[in-house]
Amino acid sequence: MPNDDELEDLLEELDSQGDLETAEQRLSIRMERRRYDKPVTIVEGFDLPQSELKSTASELKQALGTGGTIDDNRIELQGDHRDRVPDLLRDRGFDVQE
Repeated sequence: MPNDDELEDLLEELDSQGDLETAEQRLSIRMERRRYDKPVTIVEGFDLPQSELKSTASELKQALGTGGTIDDNRIELQGDHRDRVPDLLRDRGFDVQE
């Protein structure tokens, strides 16, 4: 039977990419209308270091072919992408609230 130190080491090794932490985050996706009635998709609920949040935002923007930004630990994407964003986030290991 492994002791606690071995178990911790194993968990850290498994979580080297942050996968365990990522799966525990519960994200929500909504759409707002901004200036000139332009749609903006907002993804909230991240608990990631700023560098990982930037990387995730960059991947989403590239996959969707759109612009966007990070504001207050949330990702804002230009356009209404509520139909595609949940699958893209699930592919990256996130838990998305419907």
